[in-house]
Amino acid sequence: MNTKSHEYNNLKSKIMSKTQNIFLSIATVVMLLFTACNSEAQNKKQTVTTASENKIEVIQFHSEHRCMTCNKIEALTKETLKSYPNIPFSLVNVDDAKNEKKAEQFEATGTALFLYNPKTGKKKDLTDFAFMNAGNKDKFIEGLKKEINLFIK
Repeated sequence: MNTKSHEYNNLKSKIMSKTQNIFLSIATVVMLLFTACNSEAQNKKQTVTTASENKIEVIQFHSEHRCMTCNKIEALTKETLKSYPNIPFSLVNVDDAKNEKKAEQFEATGTALFLYNPKTGKKKDLTDFAFMNAGNKDKFIEGLKKEINLFIK
């Protein structure tokens, strides 16, 4: 009985060790993906159009090592804004010292997407929406148009 108990404890210990290793591996992968979306930024700011008749802007904050999803958010946002030629789109590097105040104003530390009215100071954080829908082009474009139309009103 004592030998069986000892064997059982050894087996249990091995299983626990393997389970911990798997968990740590998964946690590491998740952290690497998160870091890729929120690491140091490249110096890149772009304005697509002139000031909006509705006085709103779309701002995407970014970091240098951007993941595929972050790049997809940029591409889908630009595509959506083709329907709104008077709404400017800006890419803001959060790690560039010259953008520090703007990043702080929006509390952006990595990839983030905002609608912003500079005249009133009103802003709408669409970051969660963007990440949740970046994999579905039609849903992203339809949703962003809806958000813009609601924000303009």
